[in-house]
Amino acid sequence: MPIQNRQIEAAALFVSGQWRYRRSVEDRFKLAVVVDDDPDIALAARLALRDMFERVETLPSPAELLPLVESERPDAILLDLNFQRAATDGSEGLDYLGRIMAVDPDAAVVIITAHGAVSIAVQAIKKGASDFVAKPWSNERLAATVRSAAALRRSRIEAKVERGRATELAPSSGTPLLGDSEAMKRVRTLIDRAAPTDANVLVLGENGTGKEIVAREIHRLSRRSAEPLVSVDLGATAESLFESELFGHVKGAFTGAAGDRMGRLKAADHSTLFLDEIGNLPLHLQPKLLTALEQREVVPVGANKPVPIDVRVVAATNMSADQLADEKRFRQDLLFRLNTIEIALPPLRERREDVPVLLDHYLGLYARKYDKPERALPTAVLEALVRHDWPGNVRALRHAAERAVIMAEGQAYRIEDFPLPSRSSTPLAIASETLNLDQLEKQMIERALRMHHFNVSLAASELGLSRGALYRRMEKHGL
Repeated sequence: MPIQNRQIEAAALFVSGQWRYRRSVEDRFKLAVVVDDDPDIALAARLALRDMFERVETLPSPAELLPLVESERPDAILLDLNFQRAATDGSEGLDYLGRIMAVDPDAAVVIITAHGAVSIAVQAIKKGASDFVAKPWSNERLAATVRSAAALRRSRIEAKVERGRATELAPSSGTPLLGDSEAMKRVRTLIDRAAPTDANVLVLGENGTGKEIVAREIHRLSRRSAEPLVSVDLGATAESLFESELFGHVKGAFTGAAGDRMGRLKAADHSTLFLDEIGNLPLHLQPKLLTALEQREVVPVGANKPVPIDVRVVAATNMSADQLADEKRFRQDLLFRLNTIEIALPPLRERREDVPVLLDHYLGLYARKYDKPERALPTAVLEALVRHDWPGNVRALRHAAERAVIMAEGQAYRIEDFPLPSRSSTPLAIASETLNLDQLEKQMIERALRMHHFNVSLAASELGLSRGALYRRMEKHGL
């Protein structure tokens, strides 16, 4: 029996049930294209793949393929290398492979090659092909190869989408790292030395000191800057979602997991992952993050196969070094993995000489944003602002400058234009006779919210909490 007939018969058996590839309708890929000038080979491939794809198109020439690739972006392409009579060098197929990859860089192309022409197939893989199958093929091998290629294409596209989504969730801040104080000069020196390496960096500092700005600056100056920074605010992530957010999950891993989802560690592949509020990571998940960083691979929730990653981590926390050293709060082996380089950001009250620079920047920025006139900042007002302790640090100063720009009248700013709820460094006091911790916490939160006119960001800074942590406490107390 000729090879072609045996191939068709094998494909018929394959789809009739002996080797049938069973997948649910929603898991099927949309389109596969088989390009071979031998109609028997094309038919055999179509029969073998039709249960895996909603459509399987067959074409006798690659010339007809390019418009289809441009308009429909097939999930998989099965491409023969030789189309002219007596041709065996594969040059025509390799040429079209290059054209396909130029149109769709994520194309999943599986090369069809004659037995013994493996060297040509290797050339094709170097040019962008995902894999190859040799004629006559095993239908099981063909199905597995094409499915892997289509799944790889899907994961590439999902990675791009997830990176874009992650970047949107943590929008880029155009705020520069401002300040000419000696403390900020030391910070810049550490950034310049650490950024070009792949060393993990831990940024310490109170809320509002600019930890995210440092992370973005490290990424901008790194060798990974061509890829977007992927940011995760662990302080605003529900504990039940930590594992899925970081490691991803597969369909059916838990109630509500309607499909596979790529985790942020994989989304940051070949880039930088910024883990904000790393101190909020629960103890039971810290070993999993440590394992992922040490072995450079993640296992999505519900999966049993690891996925390789190449990630540089910049982590940040408002916890002090002493708090991080408490093994009941943070694993020391994970800490050692994260703080290869440690950068401590000083609070604004310890670098008051930077306040004029910051005010000049933000007052000008918001005047342009809101189309307001430039106003003078009298010396007495500036001195009062420099003396202020700024418990919310740079973030609080930025909000104060924004409000002043919006509310000010006349040709000069007044101290009343700036919302300064506390003129001294005296801690927030609460007049209460109760010693019940829950009631005291609720009273403190209510007072901070009223003091800052229910601006959650400023209230969180006043309380030394992240926005996410304050939201959770507000929900707890029915606020």
